[in-house]
Amino acid sequence: MDHLRWLERECLAIDTVQLLDLERYMGIVGAGVRMPLGEPWRVGKRPYGHSALSTAAACLKGFYLHQSSLGINGELGRKLDKSRVDRRRSFLGHVKSSLPTNPLAPKGTHRRHPKMLPDGARERLLETVNAARDRLVVTWLADGGLRIGELCGLHLVDLHLRKNAACGECRAPHLHVCHRPGNPNRAEAKTKHPWRVEHGIVTGGLIKRVSPAMVHTYFKYVTTEYPRGAGHGMLLVQLHGPDTGAPWAPVGARRMLGRAGKRAGLGVVKPHAFRHSFTSAVLDAADGNLLIARDAGGWASAAMVDEVYGHVDVHDPVFDAALRTVWGGTK
Repeated sequence: MDHLRWLERECLAIDTVQLLDLERYMGIVGAGVRMPLGEPWRVGKRPYGHSALSTAAACLKGFYLHQSSLGINGELGRKLDKSRVDRRRSFLGHVKSSLPTNPLAPKGTHRRHPKMLPDGARERLLETVNAARDRLVVTWLADGGLRIGELCGLHLVDLHLRKNAACGECRAPHLHVCHRPGNPNRAEAKTKHPWRVEHGIVTGGLIKRVSPAMVHTYFKYVTTEYPRGAGHGMLLVQLHGPDTGAPWAPVGARRMLGRAGKRAGLGVVKPHAFRHSFTSAVLDAADGNLLIARDAGGWASAAMVDEVYGHVDVHDPVFDAALRTVWGGTK
């Protein structure tokens, strides 16, 4: 409604509005552009912040695209829709800056490097934590690039930690990240790749390679701390208190890492920092190959990459070399 009132004030009809007019309006409501005599639009009201400007830009784009679909101001509609095609040329948005889908959206600084772990954080955390389960969490987050929901949502049947597993989908040790919305600990994988269990063997899902250190910490944990007869079949469990043996919720893992980080002098350590550090390390090891970084970390990609280029082969020597470089000399 505010925009329609502004159109009336400016004597602009919907079928004559140009992209420059919309950019001027967005600047005015954000106090980035002033009207004649130095008087901003919406006198007496505070300018929109970044979030409100983003919402306003989305509303304006949707409104004029709808008008274009009705045959009104088709030229403006094509200009607004053009950015959608351009954006398909960029991918791996968490790691590489991407083109905006809306030319009216406020311009903000894209954080190329999200907050990562301090140097040596993995080693210091492993020295600080006491339980084999907690060492598994640190190692799997660091070497697997897993989201915390993916890690806490793993079931034992998802783990194919020996070569040439029965699933036949990856010769190297790996795991299957499966989206299970009904997990008792409410841990849920973000990715929703199709998967199934046939004759007790999991196939499909998001396949992720595992390092030798991940395999080692798993067997240490299972042989020393994992309770016998756990009927839920999930990987991570509570080790103490009245709920001993119950599935471990993501909030418990976050708190454990937060406490361990403070004891190690690292401040509050967040699980997603492992993921960003892992992806950055893979990018460096693979000489900036975005496909390898995407598939190693399980990041989403643009439609063009998925439809035209597909997925990198997990047996590709470059893919294997990049992972082994990131894993280093872990055992």
